[in-house]
Amino acid sequence: MSLVLASGSPRRRDLLAQAGLVFDVVVSPAEEIHDPTLPPDCLCEGNAKLKAAAVALSHPHATVIGADTLVFIDADALGKPADLDEARAMLRRLSGRAHIVCTGVCVIRPGGSIHTFHELSEVVFRVLDEAAIDAYFLLVNPLDKAGAYGIQAHGERIVAEIRGNIDNVMGLPVTRLLEVLGTAGHLG
Repeated sequence: MSLVLASGSPRRRDLLAQAGLVFDVVVSPAEEIHDPTLPPDCLCEGNAKLKAAAVALSHPHATVIGADTLVFIDADALGKPADLDEARAMLRRLSGRAHIVCTGVCVIRPGGSIHTFHELSEVVFRVLDEAAIDAYFLLVNPLDKAGAYGIQAHGERIVAEIRGNIDNVMGLPVTRLLEVLGTAGHLG
């Protein structure tokens, strides 16, 4: 049975490969929804389902994994920043505070059965001044990351503590995903 990751995220690709899974990558053409009235779990699971469903249409004999990760602070979702100014504003807002990272995952199996779930982790940021933000941006491109940061790339410069699964903060709660997949037939 083939496995398809419906994401172009290099972090998700790395996490699945490190877990020993054999899979193909097909970037989903689905448009994400941005509805601030939805709770984090519904928004992330809904986007994950949209992404997986779009790829499952062209890969009906594969198990397709879709995922969506957002950062939530003060009930606001922080996705990928549009530019460096927005990225700076995001890090200023996260500075010295705790926030929630939510990843929604959708697994669509051949025949159309759908399983969705989400995982939450709490991340506490260090207090960041403009110099710390500038130094971080010299090392990391914030534009392709929810909340304008990536824990796996120099995260120690900005993050004081993680309460929960670090894989979830990186964009894919692998342990839970492996339970859902029942990894048989997918390991390399």
